Amino acid sequence: MNSTNDMLDGIMSVIGQFDFSQVKERLFSLTIEKSRLISLLELLRQSGFSHLSLITGIDRIAEEKFEVAYTLFSWQSGVTVMTSVFTDRIDPVLPTIMEVWPVARFYERDVHEFFGIVFDGNPDLRPLILENWDGIPPMRKDFDSLKYSKEHFPDREYRADFLAEGSDGDE
Repeated sequence: MNSTNDMLDGIMSVIGQFDFSQVKERLFSLTIEKSRLISLLELLRQSGFSHLSLITGIDRIAEEKFEVAYTLFSWQSGVTVMTSVFTDRIDPVLPTIMEVWPVARFYERDVHEFFGIVFDGNPDLRPLILENWDGIPPMRKDFDSLKYSKEHFPDREYRADFLAEGSDGDE
C-alpha cells in the first residue's frame, strides 16, 4: 500500500489535485478533468500500469454528461486503477489515448458506436458491430428500443403450423 501512496503522491505533484478513492484492497478510482487526462494516463503507464483492460462509457443523463472510464492494470503490483473523465452529452468529445495505448483504437470505436462520443485524433471511428445503424447510439439512456424496433422491423405473426416430433401429442 505504501508504494501505491507514493505513486499517487508523485502523480499528484505533477498533475495536481484529482478525486481519488480506494474501492478495494487493490482497486482504486480516480476522476480527473479531461484537459489533464492524457498527462495522467501517461504517468500511470510510466508508473507500471502497462495494461489497458477496458474503456467504457456511462450515460449520466440526469447530469447531462457522459462518463468515460479507463481501466488500467499493473502486472507488477496487481493493482487496478479506474480513471474517469466527464464530457458533455450535447457535444461529447474526448482526446484519443492511442498514443499512450494503441489498442485504445478499438475501445474508442466501441464507445463511439454505442454512446456517440467522439475521440479526437482517432482516425477510425467506423462501427464495429452496428452495420448500417441509423438511430441514436443504443447505449444512451434516451434511446427507445421499442420505438426503434417498431420503426425498423415489421410486426410478425407467429403460428405453429407443424407438430414437433417427440411431443406429448405424438403418441
